[in-house]
Amino acid sequence: MDFKCLRCIVFFPIHIVYYILKASVYLILPSRRRTLIKEMVLITGGGRGIGRHLAQEFAKQGAKKVILWGRTEKCLKETCEEISQFGTECHYFLCDVANREEVYKQAKVVREKVGDVTILVNNAAVVHGKSLMDSDDDCLLKSQHINTMGQFWTTKAFLPRMLELQHGHVVCINSILSQSPIPGAIDYCTSKASSLAFMESLTLGLLDCPGVGCTTVLPFHTNTEMFQGMRVRFPALFPPLKPETVAERTVDAVRTNTAYVYMPWTMHALVVLKSFMPQAALEEIHKFSGSYTCMNTFKGRT
Repeated sequence: MDFKCLRCIVFFPIHIVYYILKASVYLILPSRRRTLIKEMVLITGGGRGIGRHLAQEFAKQGAKKVILWGRTEKCLKETCEEISQFGTECHYFLCDVANREEVYKQAKVVREKVGDVTILVNNAAVVHGKSLMDSDDDCLLKSQHINTMGQFWTTKAFLPRMLELQHGHVVCINSILSQSPIPGAIDYCTSKASSLAFMESLTLGLLDCPGVGCTTVLPFHTNTEMFQGMRVRFPALFPPLKPETVAERTVDAVRTNTAYVYMPWTMHALVVLKSFMPQAALEEIHKFSGSYTCMNTFKGRT
């Protein structure tokens, strides 16, 4: 074993302890937040739900331009008008992120008409809320194409320019269901697990790329029309998140260059418990929390 290798082995645990202590200090002390005054933000699924609140929050925090992508023009137009009232330049484009050719085409239009996107927020998602055997094949494919593959196409469309500029940020609005799936939403849980793996790989792949970062947000059940009808057994103990809260925390994470955000913070404990508890114990937790039946009253977006 040469000296260089030995030195790496000796200093490795020291580096790990250093970064743990550094992260702990940042939890206590206020982090330095970067300005968004020169940023051009593109949000997929930006016409409603969390996407609409993200657009509002980016505008409030001073983003130079906000671009909305979605499939429903009425919602996009209404949100665009709201954002313009903040004094922020806002544009919207009809785009189905599941359609690769359409994504690349609209990305080119955005660059030509508006400019270079510096913050990409992959927020678009669908959920059908059925078991595997009750799910239509086309609906299952639709979830995977929008929730997972859509991120591949949008990121491939905008990341190269961020790397050229050495300035940019890729954001994914994921879900805690990617790490703790529930019955009755197999399409959503599977697609979000794939989406999380995509972001973990991308985050590591960009470590040596100066000026370009990633943020993955994993919220608990959020009170939007997409999950309309979902019932939590103990709402007082596990209240659904407000979409504006998710938006505020997401924008703050971008400004502080935070890689992963669990909402609420107690979701960290869920992930830790799952890493070592036996399957029988995890099943009891699911039964107690009511996650086995929480989708029985699911209606979804009408």
